[in-house]
Amino acid sequence: MLGGFGFILLFLTIGEAIALTGIGLPGNVIGMVMLALALAVGVVKLDAVKPASDVLLKNLAFFFIPAGVGVMVHGKVIAANWIAITVSVVVSFLVVLVTVGLMQKLLTRRRLRNGPRNGPRDQSEKPS
Repeated sequence: MLGGFGFILLFLTIGEAIALTGIGLPGNVIGMVMLALALAVGVVKLDAVKPASDVLLKNLAFFFIPAGVGVMVHGKVIAANWIAITVSVVVSFLVVLVTVGLMQKLLTRRRLRNGPRNGPRDQSEKPS
């Protein structure tokens, strides 16, 4: 499990270093994308990071505490800009909702056209 944390921290550190160049993205996002690519390509095996990622996901609620404290500390700023914040939250929600709906529609059409990609999922779906 320590090796998994090591991989996660390594990619986080690399992402933070890249972010210092002024790329315009947060280092943690860059590191997460790089780790996802490394997992997809096979440079990092899933078994190496899964135990560490499971621990992090089980304790995910603790990572929201700093954000909640930040909201409480900056309550006056939020109160002064509540209209802009509300509009941005509603608009971003609608953009995500429409995007996910369109992607689901596209992927469903593609699957119906091409058929299942990996064959039957369980015993009840065996081809005849």
